Amino acid sequence: MLGQSPLSMMRPQGGRTRREPLAGAGRRRRLWLVLLPLAAVVVLACGWSWLWYFAATTAERSLADWVAREEAAGRVYRCAAQGITGFPFRLEASCSKATAELNSNRPPYAIGLTALDVITEIYYPTRLVADLTGPLTLTEPNQTTGFVANWSQARMAVHGLLPTPDRADAEIVKLRVDRAPGAAAAPLYAADSASFEGNIVAGSALKNPVIETVLRLSAASAPTLHALLAEPLQGDVDAVWRGFKDLLPKPMSERFREMHDAGGQIEIKALRIERADTIVVGTGTLSVNAHGKLDGLLSVGIVGIEHIVPLLGIDKAIGQGIDRLAGAAGQPALGIGGLDRLLPGLSGVVRQTATVGLIDNLKKMGQPTEIDKKPGIVLPLRVSDGSVYLGMVPLGEVPPLF
Repeated sequence: MLGQSPLSMMRPQGGRTRREPLAGAGRRRRLWLVLLPLAAVVVLACGWSWLWYFAATTAERSLADWVAREEAAGRVYRCAAQGITGFPFRLEASCSKATAELNSNRPPYAIGLTALDVITEIYYPTRLVADLTGPLTLTEPNQTTGFVANWSQARMAVHGLLPTPDRADAEIVKLRVDRAPGAAAAPLYAADSASFEGNIVAGSALKNPVIETVLRLSAASAPTLHALLAEPLQGDVDAVWRGFKDLLPKPMSERFREMHDAGGQIEIKALRIERADTIVVGTGTLSVNAHGKLDGLLSVGIVGIEHIVPLLGIDKAIGQGIDRLAGAAGQPALGIGGLDRLLPGLSGVVRQTATVGLIDNLKKMGQPTEIDKKPGIVLPLRVSDGSVYLGMVPLGEVPPLF
């Protein structure tokens, strides 16, 4: 054609106008591929934010309602400062300088805690984890004397729907309990670690729960409570509790009364206590009688009974028995103290001889056994109306449970 070069004549007619709309459509498609995922992320973020704030508001309202109900029942909880954080994947409820006044308990008492933090994951709302910051104080209301506990780490967890979860566990590390306000040279109780697990194995939290509990202790001691507990020990106790009506908040005395009324029992499935020189294992069943005292029988296997008996205070009981007999005969000077006047050290010889004879009698009474490839004996541990006996040896009294 006139005015066109040979090269331009070889190009397809209308080629430029056909390529331009195709290029524009491609750019629009690429733009939507970017915008659609971005819009989805924005919508998801907005929805998640709304869900978190809704959950936080609901949790705060539910907590306030629970505190009000508890206060009406005589249990008053307070925080010096509190708040809910943890966005975006968890809810963290914090309470500093937490206090609790349990006026419904008999006797009433008050608890103080430095801080309490409760955490739940948004994607796992049926599990609550609580971190406790010590020290913790336990006193009677408006009193300054009581007990103080401290630790390096303490955590509790509950599983299930509140307020009636179906499982709970706790662990505390480097625990020490003293009398308040000042700590004595020796603690009332100390342990490298202590853990607790509780599960509902039958029934439900609201109707006739059967609960299995497992308590584990590591390097635990209570030197001021009993000579047997002066040296660190390891302990495991697996028990099943039957006879409770429910797990709603109430005093333990009321729970044990329910256990008696329902004919419930405490089944000791497994017991193991170990010291450097002694091992004690056992199983058995306990019940609560009409007076609120324990009855029952446990079969216990013991390695190293010769190390246990001298710590039971048998020598003191022997001395008291001799004193009573001498007094009844009208010759108090012939009591255990009078023996030393006849011959210095004679009272100690009498006590030691009686203790050795008692150990021999217990060994003859018990059935031979083997625990951890060590020779031992099996003896009955009998509880009668709160009085505890190992074979024929009295160990002490368990106070009434209601």
